Amino acid sequence: MFKEGVIKLGIAPIAWTNDDMPELGGENTFEQCISEMALAGFKGSEVGNKYPRDVKVLKKALSHRRLEIASAWFSTYLTTKPLEETVSAFINHRDFLHAMGASVIVVSEQGRSIQGLMDTPLFDEKPQFTEDEWQRLALGLNHLGMLAKEKDMHIVYHHHMGTGVQTTSEIDRLMEMTDPELVHLLFDTGHLVFSGENPLYILKKYLPRIKHVHLKDVRRDVVEAVKAKKWSFLQAVRQGVFTVPGDGSINFEPIFEQLADSDYTGWFVVEAEQDPAVANPFEYALKARQFIREKSGL
Repeated sequence: MFKEGVIKLGIAPIAWTNDDMPELGGENTFEQCISEMALAGFKGSEVGNKYPRDVKVLKKALSHRRLEIASAWFSTYLTTKPLEETVSAFINHRDFLHAMGASVIVVSEQGRSIQGLMDTPLFDEKPQFTEDEWQRLALGLNHLGMLAKEKDMHIVYHHHMGTGVQTTSEIDRLMEMTDPELVHLLFDTGHLVFSGENPLYILKKYLPRIKHVHLKDVRRDVVEAVKAKKWSFLQAVRQGVFTVPGDGSINFEPIFEQLADSDYTGWFVVEAEQDPAVANPFEYALKARQFIREKSGL
């Protein structure tokens, strides 16, 4: 289905140790995580909170397992803090990823985000940006895009539950307000379906700007419970709202078909944060790898 050599398949370490709730998987080591990724058949990883930030140390550990770094999350605060604060941290992050051989930088605006608040209802308290905040976000992202371009890299914006850019209309507005040469999109199947959006619509509309893909499945019964019981994003994760592709309710076949017929090149990253004490990360990594092979040929 896919042309040979155009897609790299990775998996995120958040299934082994959760970045937002480090007590989930606190017992799992960095070495165990990357060893199981490689054993499950993946070729790369994003950067988790247990990964060494010394480039030589990290490269050595990954090279033993024939793994690469695909990208890493960067939180922006363009709507709530001076631009200079975000820029300074971004440059350090950019240079680290560049040294690791990555070509994309995942960014997500965390100004007024509720994704990290344990007791804030996800759907009831979702932030809405003001006109001024939208302008600050767009200008700031364009600036970060220029900084990324200095290293021949791209920023990819991660639409995310509990933030000001979550819904179709918000993604549309962000794409309209930013320079298509500087600001690209991360396509995350799980966050779109969780929010109630149509992932195929977003995929078809923004394919030329999509430069990174997160493959994540959703358990619809948990989504309904999140709404009914007014759970937060973190409570939803603890209750298993996300899972690996093929284990939830998303139909991935048309998504794979659309991507295979496109000019997309780059990473597909399985990202499915669950409680590793409930969902063994190695077993779920194997399950995801088998499903992707069967449905996409990768």
